[in-house]
Amino acid sequence: MSLLTRLNEDMKQAMRSKDKESLQVIRMLKAAVQNEQINTGQELSEDEELTVLSREMKQRRDSLTEFEKADRTDLADKVKKEIVIVEKYLPAQLSEDEIRSIVSDAIAKTGAASPKEFGKVMGAVMPKVKGKADGNQVNAIVKELLQ
Repeated sequence: MSLLTRLNEDMKQAMRSKDKESLQVIRMLKAAVQNEQINTGQELSEDEELTVLSREMKQRRDSLTEFEKADRTDLADKVKKEIVIVEKYLPAQLSEDEIRSIVSDAIAKTGAASPKEFGKVMGAVMPKVKGKADGNQVNAIVKELLQ
């Protein structure tokens, strides 16, 4: 089942159950996917759908960070609920140990030995963890292991 079909089904279910929060987030996700389809002029592949979902998740995580810095717990709570809804459409997230293993393999394959080769390692790691791990977490682990 494509992501758009799943979003449509979940949107109908949210309408039936009068779940306004879920409905709002699902509509935003659906709009993001449809906008991407319009921009590319074709149906999205699973990988492209994953890219859109990852972008939406990153926006929410960034918002959450900013709201927590500003001590806006009301907005932070709302964004946390949105994150939970978006996570339902993403693949299972990798654990920190799994990410460390992937990063270690990438460091070995690229022969990186110093923090100067950070970009080379990130370039090798990110396609493997796309949608399955937060980029900031991967970034921190790569920096730590290259020290």
